[in-house]
Amino acid sequence: MLNLKLISGGAALAAAALTLTACGGADQPSANSSAASAPVTTTTAASAPAADNGVTTAADTFGPNCKDLPQGDTPGGLNAMGPQPVATAASTNPLLTKLVAAVGAVPGLADTLNTTDNLTVFAPADPAFAALGDAKFKELAGNPSALAPILQYHVVPKRYDADGLASAGTLKPLAGGDLKIEGSGDNLTVNGAKILCGNIPTKNATVFVIDKVMTPAM
Repeated sequence: MLNLKLISGGAALAAAALTLTACGGADQPSANSSAASAPVTTTTAASAPAADNGVTTAADTFGPNCKDLPQGDTPGGLNAMGPQPVATAASTNPLLTKLVAAVGAVPGLADTLNTTDNLTVFAPADPAFAALGDAKFKELAGNPSALAPILQYHVVPKRYDADGLASAGTLKPLAGGDLKIEGSGDNLTVNGAKILCGNIPTKNATVFVIDKVMTPAM
């Protein structure tokens, strides 16, 4: 269902997130839920041994900033995020407030993310957006056609866990181009971005919080 195309003139990115900031039925309480979503085509995650299909649990998470998440069933914690679709789950995560604001600035994107199965989302943490500067962030938030491809660059239409990322080596995000995975174990990077907390489970996506905003080649 995810034929997420780059959008022009502020049209919905229902066709920015991760290209990292909630998609169907009762699970899509988004301010932009009225925006039309373009049909999307998803790639079913390749099956592998023993549930190695990119689906993770709270016990699989890793990274230095996982400790900064709320604990237990508290909103934004791993137990609470797991049953929720990805954009809704991100909206409760204290590491991702800027990403959530960015996704909300692109009409229809949150709903599209929530209603699309089998995603991998590389979610820039708040300090990554802060590094852009307030002026740049406001400029992008006011220009959905420029913001959409940046957010799409952080979303891959196939679900991976950390082992799957390392095996794949190169990923194809929604915005086009490539994402290069390097390192292994707790030292994985995505286009040089460090993983602050990885293998975060949500209902339809596996999330990796990263330390920078990645930009697609123009």
